[in-house]
Amino acid sequence: MRAWAVGDGDGRVLLVDRADPEPAADEVLVRVRACGVCRTDLHLALHEVPPRRPAVVPGHEAVGEVVGAGPGVHEVAVGDRVGVPWLRSTCGQCRWCRSGAENLCPRSTYTGWDADGGFADLVTVPAAYAYRLPHGFDDVAVAPLLCAGIIGYRALLRAAVPPGGRLGLYGFGASAHLTAQIALAQGVEVHVLTRDESARRLALELGARSAGDAYGAPPAPLDSAILFAPVGDLVPVALQALDRGGTLAVAGIHLSDVPRLDYQEHLFRERTLTSVTSNTRADGEQLLRLAAALGVRPVTARYPFGAAARALADLDAGRVVGAAVLEMEG
Repeated sequence: MRAWAVGDGDGRVLLVDRADPEPAADEVLVRVRACGVCRTDLHLALHEVPPRRPAVVPGHEAVGEVVGAGPGVHEVAVGDRVGVPWLRSTCGQCRWCRSGAENLCPRSTYTGWDADGGFADLVTVPAAYAYRLPHGFDDVAVAPLLCAGIIGYRALLRAAVPPGGRLGLYGFGASAHLTAQIALAQGVEVHVLTRDESARRLALELGARSAGDAYGAPPAPLDSAILFAPVGDLVPVALQALDRGGTLAVAGIHLSDVPRLDYQEHLFRERTLTSVTSNTRADGEQLLRLAAALGVRPVTARYPFGAAARALADLDAGRVVGAAVLEMEG
């Protein structure tokens, strides 16, 4: 099969030939139709998130058809359309798994990091971690929901937005533009802060109350904020924009260094700074149901499978509006 593999850390991915994978007893084999291009894939290609295996195949927003299954699989069948997400496995035995916080499992593994992912013709996934996908979304449209959507949803929960409150979104890429749609549908007042003018236009088109520069001040104090941009310099900026009792959730797996915080200026008056770590399967199931019910519509930039390297370069350069998605030819 064809696959794109992470290179030596210069941001490149290399097109290679690989043997077709064989599903383990609890896994299904999926023929990929589309795969979202996540910023984590870019972090892997740059080794900002160090690959856990040499020349790993990135991609953890894969959509495709089940074409094979191990003997222990009962959840899905050959011919089903499924989504292959970031979270690949958890131990099921540690105190975090037993308490419903499997995203914190110390033995968790991830698609496109611990195991080859969806930048390929074929990918395997444990059947218990594959998602059945809602009707009404084609393959390209549903792909970004599998990470950008799920992580954005968990970040929205972690940000603890009060009913009808003001939410600031710092950065407005794949995840933020989906999160904004959910928040707006729930009656939240959304303010977007980003350096990119085309992203600001999209934010206003989607219904944001305001869209300004990432380092500027929102028009009113925020009850909650989510930092999607992997820019540590924005942490104190976002904290300073919070009202009393506000919460800032940092959504990314990678963040550049955070400047020194001043307690009185940034954290006093019961402001909260929290992080987001992966997701639970329940988060994904809830997000997919919500996206269908609320009419969430990902804005996508389509790339042919052979243009994966260009898609990552465009993402790195800020040329992607919405979510980049690889689409299999034919």
